Parts: sequence; structure tokens; C-alpha cells
Amino acid sequence: MILRRITEHVKAQNWFAVGLDFIIVVFGVFIGFQVTSWNEGRETGARAKIFSSRLLDDVRYEAWAYQYSIDYYKDVRVNAERAANALTGDKEMSDEQLLISAYRATQWVTTAPRRASYNELIATGEIGLIEDNFLRETAISVFNQTTTGSVNERARDSDFRKIFRQTVPIEIQHTLLTKCGDLAVEPGDYVSIVGSINYDCVLDLPINKIEAAAALLRAQPDFLPALQLRFADLETAIENLEKYNADMLQDLRDLAKVSP
Repeated sequence: MILRRITEHVKAQNWFAVGLDFIIVVFGVFIGFQVTSWNEGRETGARAKIFSSRLLDDVRYEAWAYQYSIDYYKDVRVNAERAANALTGDKEMSDEQLLISAYRATQWVTTAPRRASYNELIATGEIGLIEDNFLRETAISVFNQTTTGSVNERARDSDFRKIFRQTVPIEIQHTLLTKCGDLAVEPGDYVSIVGSINYDCVLDLPINKIEAAAALLRAQPDFLPALQLRFADLETAIENLEKYNADMLQDLRDLAKVSP
């Protein structure tokens, strides 16, 4: 329509009308670009808001999970020290308590990471959608740190864990798991983290079976050296979690609005 009008005006040498039509065309194109740009900006803003909200939720979960690892391994360390002190004669401990503490000293914990939003932002190159620099940098730090994975792998593959499970009868191990195993902690529940492994429990087994299992452990020549190594590894693990990643840990706590 507009092209036909311009052609007619050119043939009639109505240059004023030609100029007016040209202005109308340019203005129309400009408005079209502006509307498209506005729509794209609105869509980008909406995506940024959604991803920022999702990423914040994920990072707050990771803050809880990281704190869970720290407090959990501190409780494991307490039990490793108890068992070691009993074996070296520094402190008296019943055979039942030795089994419980030694079992808990073998434990390790892991939580399922929530990194779907971060992975999508990285894969699509849209990490820049997160305008909050503090949130963005904290997410990059937590989702690229390897300390937690290394700590968990070393705990899972420890010689002490293998010796304990190779030595203690199956019935005793089953009872330890069901009576003295880890308590479930809901994600985000900081209060229930402490004591989720270190709580009072009883095996409720015949004393002769408890004594026999404890005797098997005491008779293992590598049991105490492996336990002492386990304790040292726990010391290092906690140090790494708290101090090696101290800045990241503080950033996570700030985002989660929790105190150590």
C-alpha cells in the first residue's frame, strides 16, 4: 500500500508527499524496532527474575548442605576420639559404647546438589542474567568448589571404615544402623543438624554378642592405627571446610541469613 503510494507520488513528482511517505515508513520501522526491543527486554527481565529466584533458592540450599557437612563431621570426629581414647586406655568405655562410637566414626554424609539452574545458566551463556553480583559470584564459588566432594570420598574410602565393616558381625552392623544410624534432617533445618548422628542410643542385644564384637575389633592390629588416621583426616577435613573456603562459607551464611 505505502509502496504504491510512493510510486504514484514519484510519477506525479509530488516530492513533498514522497518525503512524507518516507518519514512515515521510517517512523513505522522505528516504532516496530522499539516494540520488539521492549518486548525482548520485558522477556529478558522476566527470565532474569525467575532465574535469580531459583538460583537464590539453590544457593541457600547449598549453604545449608555445606553447614550440614561441617557439623556432621564434627560429630563424627567426636566419636572417633572417644573410640581412640577407649582403645588406648585413656578413658573407660563399655563395649557397647565402643561399638557405637567406632561405627559412627566410619560414617560419611553427602547431599544431592541443587545446581540445575546454575548449569542451565552456564550452558546457555546466560549467567549474566543474574544482576546481583554477590549472588552470582557466590553461586560460581559454591558450584565449583571441590572440597566437599574430596572430604566425602576420603571418608567413604577410609581404611578404618573397611576394617570395621570387615570385622564386625552382620547382625551387629544391622543393629547399629537401625538403632544408632543417622537421623533424617530436612533440607534447610539447621537446628536438627547437630546431634543427627551423635545422640544417645542402645543396641538392645545380648551382652555376649556385644562383647564378642568388641573383642574382634580390639584384636585387629590395624584397627587403632586406622582409627587414628581417620581422626587426623577428620581434623583436616573440618579445617578445609571451615578455613580453606572461609570466604565462600561466610558468603553462603550471609545469603542464608544464618550464624555459625
